[in-house]
Amino acid sequence: MTKQFTVWHHDKIGSTNDEARRLAVGGAPHGTVVHADQQTAGRGRLSHSWFSPPGNLYVSILLRTGLSAARSGELSFLAALAVADTVEVLLPRQIRAMLKWPNDVIINGAKIAGILLEQVDEATIMGIGLNVLEAPSNAAYKATTIVANGGIASVDDARDILLDSLGQHLSTWQTNGFAPIRVQWLNRSYPIGAAIRASSAGELVVGHFAGLDLDGALLLDTPFGRQRILAGEVVPAERSH
Repeated sequence: MTKQFTVWHHDKIGSTNDEARRLAVGGAPHGTVVHADQQTAGRGRLSHSWFSPPGNLYVSILLRTGLSAARSGELSFLAALAVADTVEVLLPRQIRAMLKWPNDVIINGAKIAGILLEQVDEATIMGIGLNVLEAPSNAAYKATTIVANGGIASVDDARDILLDSLGQHLSTWQTNGFAPIRVQWLNRSYPIGAAIRASSAGELVVGHFAGLDLDGALLLDTPFGRQRILAGEVVPAERSH
C-alpha cells in the first residue's frame, strides 16, 4: 500500500465520513484513512442511507491537496477511476467496469460502489463503499458485488488495492491536472452520441452524450443545443422511466 496513507481501523462505527470529518477538524494530515468493518449510520449522496453490513469495504480518506476548493469536484472522477481499477483487479479478466457520470461504477449493468465527497474547510473527505460480499436488496437501482461476479477478495486486500490506485491517480492529477483523468474516465464511460437523460435541479434534460467539459461537467447535445450539467442524476435513456 502506498505510504501516503495511514489507516485507522474500526470494527463498527456510525459513519466513516463523520469520523474523518472529526479528524479533519482536529488537524489530521493528508492521507488519513478511516476504515470500518461495519457502519451503523452510513450515508450516500443526497442524504440517502448506505447499506453497510459486515463483508464490504467502507473507507473515508482525508485529502489535503493544497489546490483550490473549486477543483475539489474533480476528485470524484479520481475516486471512480480508483474503484474501477480495484474492481477489475479483483474480478475475472474479461469483466470491465463502466463509469456513469459523475462517479458511479457499473459492472454488468449494476452498481457496485458508492462515492461521497464532502468538504471540511480546505480538506476533502472522500467516502467510498465497495460491495465485496453483500449488496442492498431494497435499493432503487440494480446492485451487485465482487463475489457475485466471480471475484475473490478480502476486504483488506480490496482496501489496499484501492488506496494504491488512488495514490497513483492523485499523483497524476497533482502533477498534470485534470486532463489525463478526464481522458481515462471517458475511456470507461458511454460512447459519444449515447442517448442520456439527466435529472438536474429537478428538471429532466434529454440528449446525446457529448463528453465531459474541461472541468468535468456533463455535456449533452439536445434539441436546444449543447448543455452543461454540473450536478444531477443520470441514467441511459433506455433504462429511464
